[in-house]
Amino acid sequence: MPFNAIVLEKEATTAFACSLKTVSKQQLLAQQGDTLIQVAYSSINYKDALALTNKSPVVRQWPMVPGIDGVGSVVECASGRYQKGEQVILNGWGCGETHWGCLAQYAYLQSDWLIPLPNNLTPYQAMVIGTAGYTAALCVERIIDFGIKPHHGMVLVTGASGGVGSIAVALLTKLGYQVTASTSKIDEAHYLQKLGAVNVIDSQILKEAGKPLQKEQWSAVVDAVGSHTLANACAQTQYGGIVACCGLAQGINFSATVAPFILRGVTLAGVDSVMASYDKRVTAWNLLAQHLDEDILSYIGRIITLNECVEVANKMIAGKIKGRFVVDVNK
Repeated sequence: MPFNAIVLEKEATTAFACSLKTVSKQQLLAQQGDTLIQVAYSSINYKDALALTNKSPVVRQWPMVPGIDGVGSVVECASGRYQKGEQVILNGWGCGETHWGCLAQYAYLQSDWLIPLPNNLTPYQAMVIGTAGYTAALCVERIIDFGIKPHHGMVLVTGASGGVGSIAVALLTKLGYQVTASTSKIDEAHYLQKLGAVNVIDSQILKEAGKPLQKEQWSAVVDAVGSHTLANACAQTQYGGIVACCGLAQGINFSATVAPFILRGVTLAGVDSVMASYDKRVTAWNLLAQHLDEDILSYIGRIITLNECVEVANKMIAGKIKGRFVVDVNK
């Protein structure tokens, strides 16, 4: 069962290398797992882009098959949790970092990392959503669970043209919220307006250091950017609002004061998608499956091949793409 996979290599005496290789089943099964998956689609997330370009120390074991996302059919499952032929989704769990991921035609995974593909999503649609969309759903659920209703005011989504942002804008709109989308691609505002954004603003106005407290504008925020953008978003959030933080596209630093938190009662909620529980994953995916229709997912996503992944990754790091890139691993 030789199969194609992107393989990342780096040793103490050799430079980083990323190449499409033929991998044997024996090599794959050397990974710790109990479920063999025939992968149909994967996707390119920001973390994948960092790994594929070696721009950040995402990979912690070498060689590595990247790909934090995957959807496919069960070939065999030693735990008995899934039956042969069942379609399942993988998001996170260290795949592409410490365990071989899904930018390959097969993956060998732990069954408790997987969830069933929702009945009303196709495998392709699941990877249009992917970890980016699933993370967006976790953020939206934090906002809903916190008690923020659509009538409480505008919701800000930063990094809105990216994967997390695109899905967040679409999902919030479907749930009845009014959304302001912040993007560096202001000349492509029509993309975000089609997803449902009421307002589109230039992200540059949030990227510089700002005052500790600013005009109250947002009932809630979904932030995938971090750094000064996150600090300004907190400073602009209304009394009693919430900021769901899930990314660091601008940077890992957070230069802010406690003022929004102790004077306005703003809550900063960190959202992790990598190690979230099974129940949280299923709830998030059901929310997405219920509210994101075929037209929206077709508009956000496009298909690429394994050979195109590095090119897309470089563009993603440079902030030159929008939407979601689904990888057909069999082409």
